Amino acid sequence: MTTIKDVAERAGVAPSTVSYVLSGSRKISEETRRAVQAAIDELGYHPRASARTLRSARTRVLALAVPRAPGEYRAIDGRFAVDVTDAARGHDHDVLLITDEDGVGGLRRVARSGLADAAVLMAVEERDPRIEVLHELGFPAALLGHDGHAGLPWTDLDWEAAVALAVRETAAAGHRRIVFLSSAEHEVAARRGYALHGLDGARRAARETGADVRVVPSHRDPDVLAHRLHEALTTTPAPTALVVQHLILLPHLLDAVASAGRRIPQDLSVVLVGSLPDELGIRHLPRIDLPVAEMSAAVARLAIAAVELGYAGPEPASSALRTKARDSNASPGAPHHPIQPRMAGPAIAPPPSD
Repeated sequence: MTTIKDVAERAGVAPSTVSYVLSGSRKISEETRRAVQAAIDELGYHPRASARTLRSARTRVLALAVPRAPGEYRAIDGRFAVDVTDAARGHDHDVLLITDEDGVGGLRRVARSGLADAAVLMAVEERDPRIEVLHELGFPAALLGHDGHAGLPWTDLDWEAAVALAVRETAAAGHRRIVFLSSAEHEVAARRGYALHGLDGARRAARETGADVRVVPSHRDPDVLAHRLHEALTTTPAPTALVVQHLILLPHLLDAVASAGRRIPQDLSVVLVGSLPDELGIRHLPRIDLPVAEMSAAVARLAIAAVELGYAGPEPASSALRTKARDSNASPGAPHHPIQPRMAGPAIAPPPSD
């Protein structure tokens, strides 16, 4: 009867290496893997049931990749981390956080060490370098965000539709001069999906409505943001509405509006896009909430489904998953879970009479 030692001798490797190839528990070079597989085929070796069990063993852990710049705080990151953890627990899974700034090194460590079954990526960029790592290692994943080039399961608010809806509703309330405070410059430069799609939505709605929509990029520095807003709000003729996608510095934004001598909503209607549900202090404002709970539940389900459907080699997913992933209009149970925006809060106030 052929043993694992026989395979190791034929392949010229240690028995432990054969075990690693069979279990997939460590990263093995492609050359070594091919040599071991050739020896298995030549000798007709059949792994014991225990080895097959080891190969299919799961940690029941999802790795949540949350890029974190030192010293920066984003409430949205914490909210997603909590809700993804709750959603994973509902599937009897735990969550491991990866917080290095680029996320590449952390994903490599987790994928190669077998600490998790799959990854969930936040702050997804267009052609995100982390996705290349996932493809390279054949590691299952789902995205909180949308990169049309990724070939991976994803869920996201339709940001283009959300900003377009906010601008259209603002124009329908009678506003013809609108300022759109877009995502911050560094988010646009990083080609974050929500930032790019939001800009597309503002431009589309401006064409559709004929309103004068001035795009003002936000900034991570509160003083720079205040200066830009003051300049935008004190031009002549003055804008009558402000649609905001970048909400991280919302208190500073509202202070800047007040310092420009504008009252909300008597002088200026403020419409939020991507606000946190049930956030205190914004219920008096018309808004489109970010569906954090729905997105978290969907991404946990998608990541676990990706593990069950299987990944092979450097390809991003099994053929079954790739076929489903091409259907961006799939139902909520399929690999894509796009979410359409909904207005919430009070109606948008009309512009002040001249």
